[in-house]
Amino acid sequence: MKVYLVGSGPGDPELLTVKARRLLETADLVLYDHLSSSDALRLATRAEKIYVGKQRDDHSFPQDEIGQMLIAQWKTGKRVVRLKGGDPYIFGRGGEECEALARAGVPFEVVPGVSAAIGAGAYAGIPLTHRDHASCVAFVTGHHPSSMDWSKVAHADTLVIFMGAYHFPEIAAALIAAGRSPDTPAAAVSWATRPEQRTVHGTIATLAAQKIQSPAILYIGGVAGLTADLNWFERLPLHGIRVAITRPYAQSPNTAYKLMALGAETIEYPTIEIAPPLSYDALDQAIAKLESYDWLIFTSVNGVRAFADRLAASPRDLRALRAKLCTVGPMTRKTVEEMHLKVDVVPKEYVAESIVAAMAAYDMQGKQVLIPRAAIARDTVPDALKAMGAAVTIAEAYRTIVPASGAAPLADWVTFTSSSTVKNFIALNDPDTIRRYKTASIGPITTETLRMHGVEPTVEATPHTTEGVIDAILRYHHPQG
Repeated sequence: MKVYLVGSGPGDPELLTVKARRLLETADLVLYDHLSSSDALRLATRAEKIYVGKQRDDHSFPQDEIGQMLIAQWKTGKRVVRLKGGDPYIFGRGGEECEALARAGVPFEVVPGVSAAIGAGAYAGIPLTHRDHASCVAFVTGHHPSSMDWSKVAHADTLVIFMGAYHFPEIAAALIAAGRSPDTPAAAVSWATRPEQRTVHGTIATLAAQKIQSPAILYIGGVAGLTADLNWFERLPLHGIRVAITRPYAQSPNTAYKLMALGAETIEYPTIEIAPPLSYDALDQAIAKLESYDWLIFTSVNGVRAFADRLAASPRDLRALRAKLCTVGPMTRKTVEEMHLKVDVVPKEYVAESIVAAMAAYDMQGKQVLIPRAAIARDTVPDALKAMGAAVTIAEAYRTIVPASGAAPLADWVTFTSSSTVKNFIALNDPDTIRRYKTASIGPITTETLRMHGVEPTVEATPHTTEGVIDAILRYHHPQG
């Protein structure tokens, strides 16, 4: 067993290396810093997590003590990951921790991460080297500027300064005193590669007069002037917009990633949790006579997964299925197709009324219909099918319950993808809390529930899908497209 020093990169979770992901997923213990990626920590599902600090003037543990903690935890036989922001060996004190491990005879491995210098430059449109501007780069720390001999680095084509935001007026004066022109282009990138990234640029002299938010990476040299044209990240259409997602992260990763690709910050705030039914009796009885059904209707991804899991636990398999299949929405259809089944009917609109309209095209007289669904759901579809002459079996496949999510987060938007997400949001918070946000509804039924609570949704998705929700938010901020 080894101790692993892992770089989590500058903040964007998709910059985490494949190796870092694997080690976090199998870690027993993670010691992490202030700038370690929270999304990286989320991957360490089975690990104990210990915060060891490392902010300016706020170190939860002295550096020597962290080294001793790594050694002590390794001796217990645990798989230990030391998680660091950026790269462990670039102003991350990884070298000191490895020296402590080496002295103690502890085997270790270093997993590089994308350095904040490289990540911030790439996302802010500051190439560290450029044929017209820079053929050499110097990395320096600005944490203790009085201890640095600035004359040695002042004339580097590109000067990258870590931990220098607080002291930049002093640093700027030292660079100018060492002969660097006060008109040299300069830029500061705060919270690099994250949705809250902000870049300010100007010259050494003008940047020194501005307040720079920490943490920040500073760039001095001709390449810093390119950010005005090349800063692609802060031009993303939803950059700086905070969106709270009310479905559990495991059920909404695609939504989160699509929003992040547009520049938004996503905040997981699940207001529903999927739980087993109080009894599987109805679903088990239906599966026991699966071949008797003419139609199988799925109204959600959760219904498909619950049915598949219960079928797998039974003595039967898909060979007993002879029913035609109807699904609501593209994700439900995709989940069924992942079982290598073909879907016969997908309504044009992803609401119960559209299912009824689609099924009206078929002779339902005397047909046996199975609907595996949530314990509590609208009866629009079963009532309409019964009116058409069908015999309908409703099998409770799962329940939606209110999780212990706590108070609603700071955000600009809250997305609601079902009536349950609305009702549970209200249950988790003071009644007026919802009015602090712009609200995005997935469709008319969810909108109706919002209105029942006195809230007119800011946008409603068309089509009624999670992708439609994202498009509606995008249209709100960019109505001209």
